[in-house]
Amino acid sequence: MTFRNPVRRVGAPGVAGEREALTAWLDWHRATLLTKLDGLADEPLRRAVLPTGLSLLGIVRHLAQVEQGWFALGFAGLDEPVVFGESDDEDASFRVGPEETTDEIVGTYLRMCERSREIVAAAESLDTAVPDERRGKVDLRWILIHMIEETARHNGHADAIRELVDGTVGD
Repeated sequence: MTFRNPVRRVGAPGVAGEREALTAWLDWHRATLLTKLDGLADEPLRRAVLPTGLSLLGIVRHLAQVEQGWFALGFAGLDEPVVFGESDDEDASFRVGPEETTDEIVGTYLRMCERSREIVAAAESLDTAVPDERRGKVDLRWILIHMIEETARHNGHADAIRELVDGTVGD
């Protein structure tokens, strides 16, 4: 089966309020990630072409956990199990198990992104802060900026992986 991106990429507005601009840029990067998978069968999506074992599907898996971690668990404080399970190995979220399907991983990513959007929309202010183990406190603005950076950085990895897998380049 060949992956078809279910998300349409929409550019961020040139003029917008802060929340609209931040959420639009994050959505653009989320959709960009899934364009990197478009047209590939399962094997190339799982193929590790870097010495670390990183794959396109592994990036999506990781970002599903990151979405849940920052928005649902960290900001909203929801008490729920971590998607794909917890591990002391910091790179475990990138590893795709043989029993995990592309549909499951992408579906989880899409659900985590949608829930993150709902959490952000329900927040009273970008100034709303929550405790953070490493930084003391972070506000919603910081989380959104971090998620834009995190997703964009992994899009760069996905660019390189896709080019190594089948020569496709582009943003």
